[in-house]
Amino acid sequence: QVQLVESGGGLVQAGGSLRLSCVASGRTFSTYSMGWFRQAPGKEREFVAAISWSGRRTNYADSVKGRFTISRDNAKNTMYLEMISLKSEDTAVYYCAAAGSSWPGPRENEYGYWGQGTQVTVSS
Repeated sequence: QVQLVESGGGLVQAGGSLRLSCVASGRTFSTYSMGWFRQAPGKEREFVAAISWSGRRTNYADSVKGRFTISRDNAKNTMYLEMISLKSEDTAVYYCAAAGSSWPGPRENEYGYWGQGTQVTVSS
């Protein structure tokens, strides 16, 4: 079992930056691939970024490439999402997720554990 808690969301102006954190409980964090997803009002949840258990492999949605960076610190049971050059279309609730499969990438149904989400609002 893994419990996930996100933090770091807030209100930021367009062009600004934020860093989201996701802290996981349990001693097996380092064995899970992790991902960030987001859901904007009236839209379906969508993939943002994923990182392998070792941190060596990452994947990003085209809409965030070059602006968002996913990383993890297994010693701290924490995953991060560094977001720069934020746009109004990045406004959403951001969720972190954990997957027991080797590399789920953007496949949402392979993530078995989810956090409650943190709101990111970008004002234009």
